[in-house]
Amino acid sequence: MSRNKGRKSEGVGGAGISRRRLIGSAGAAGATGLVLGAAGGAGGYAATSDEPAPLTAVGSTEAMFHGKHQPGITTPLQARGHLIAFDLAPGAGRKEAAALMRRWSVLAQLLMAGKPAGGGTGHDTGVALDAGPSSLTVTFGFGRTFFERTGLVSRRPAALDPLPPFSSDHLDAKRSNGDLWVQIGSDDALVAFHALRTIQKEAGATARVRWQMNGFNRTPGATARPMTARNLMGQIDGTGNPKPEESDFDRRIFVPSADAAGTSGASEGSSSSASAHEWMAGGSYAVVRRIRMLLDDWEKLTVDRQERVIGRRKADGAPLSGGSETTGMDLEKAGRDGRLLIPDNAHARISSPEKNGGAAMLRRPFSYHDGISTDGTPDAGLLFVCWQADPFRGFVPVQRKLDRGDALSPFIRHEASGVFAVPGGTAPGEYVGQRLLEG
Repeated sequence: MSRNKGRKSEGVGGAGISRRRLIGSAGAAGATGLVLGAAGGAGGYAATSDEPAPLTAVGSTEAMFHGKHQPGITTPLQARGHLIAFDLAPGAGRKEAAALMRRWSVLAQLLMAGKPAGGGTGHDTGVALDAGPSSLTVTFGFGRTFFERTGLVSRRPAALDPLPPFSSDHLDAKRSNGDLWVQIGSDDALVAFHALRTIQKEAGATARVRWQMNGFNRTPGATARPMTARNLMGQIDGTGNPKPEESDFDRRIFVPSADAAGTSGASEGSSSSASAHEWMAGGSYAVVRRIRMLLDDWEKLTVDRQERVIGRRKADGAPLSGGSETTGMDLEKAGRDGRLLIPDNAHARISSPEKNGGAAMLRRPFSYHDGISTDGTPDAGLLFVCWQADPFRGFVPVQRKLDRGDALSPFIRHEASGVFAVPGGTAPGEYVGQRLLEG
């Protein structure tokens, strides 16, 4: 199907389906999912040749590019993801970076709306023809070295200081950090690849790919009801995530404006002080880790042993202290034998906010599988992405605690790492990072 208005192509059964009618019909078919994401099943093409078929609920779901925050942070998990880091090319500086961010922002807005790159000028690759927005999000961030390359070191937040080393680190420097970071997510693999390819091409001579990682999650509608995702260990993963409806969610996840910080005192003394770095207001810090799961070792454990390592039941994610997935953990509850039901070294216990001074982060990962390593074991695991207003109050204290005795540690290995400052969202006519690059 052509993306140019007025042109049609043959659909299933020979039905002519115009893209304009597809998107128009999608408003009715997927209206409830425009912001929150569709959880229902997929519909089919119309059986008759005289009525254009609407996109399925999955295809019609559209995330908004403009807003207080960038998309891809609170957006529901998507089925396909790409994480990619770029380094500015030699000789490229602040001016070139600003021009690139302007181009990337225009492209992201078009692609997220289900429109062709280039606005129909013929420069689109055609990879995502026939698809709607499919929950596409494109999120942009800046690494520590970006500020050196652009002469903006004085505006670099202390929250981008290097993370401390951890005992589970086996980090590959070539797959870590980077000047620029892009997160792409979609519920359709071709839509995600189309965005990836478009972003890569538009970098042109300004920036070069440093590393790329590809991930996936369960497809919306694949379960009878919306569920917390499972990771490749088979565990429900993300139960304890902060919820947007919680009163302190914004304070924990997003950098406040200088006025808000001064009023609430929430960021006083924080390394991500909004008063010093107002360009980050409404933004967040992403910690990105490629965590390999040693699945051959993990799968040798009995389900009972796996549950004691995690501290939750594998079947439904409920804490071993009882209840359902959303029941709070009773960390003091013991069994008939006097042992704690949730062991002292269980992953869920050690990582809980109650054991980390209230430290919290919004975990939004993708699983990955990159084939079989030379030793014959699966190169698979988690592309861990977590969001917080300050990584030294979110990720770091939790990871330090895990580093000192997490029962899960023997079954995982951290192989790549990065921290990125992700500015707030944009208004129409603005580009991501404009307040930094033009301020």
